[in-house]
Amino acid sequence: MTASSEPARGAGASTRAGRTRAGTAAKTSAAAAFALVFGVAALFSVLTAVLAWIGVVLAIVGIVLGVVGLKMATRPGVTGRGVAIGGLVLSVIALLLGLALGAGITTFLNNEGAVDRLQQQVDDLRDRLDS
Repeated sequence: MTASSEPARGAGASTRAGRTRAGTAAKTSAAAAFALVFGVAALFSVLTAVLAWIGVVLAIVGIVLGVVGLKMATRPGVTGRGVAIGGLVLSVIALLLGLALGAGITTFLNNEGAVDRLQQQVDDLRDRLDS
């Protein structure tokens, strides 16, 4: 039996293919899709460490879009609950990593001994390059 000749499953119920009661395809929430995009971009930015501050901003945007995507996925004819959850999880992970990285850098820079050791290493490297 082919898919086109398969009988309809349950009159009015949505099928696994994402069809609604009227037979039209359900659409994935744009907010959910963008939440996933922002979550991936935020995680990538935070993991580069140089762009961590951009990652934190992207993560906040991703969290907001993830919540909006979850709310939109409850509407009839709109899918994307899993996509919104994925974007939300990635955004939260990126935010936590970005905040931890920021806290670690701040703690390191407020430690005068650590900054003095770093300055000494930089001076030693400069002396090696000059000779």
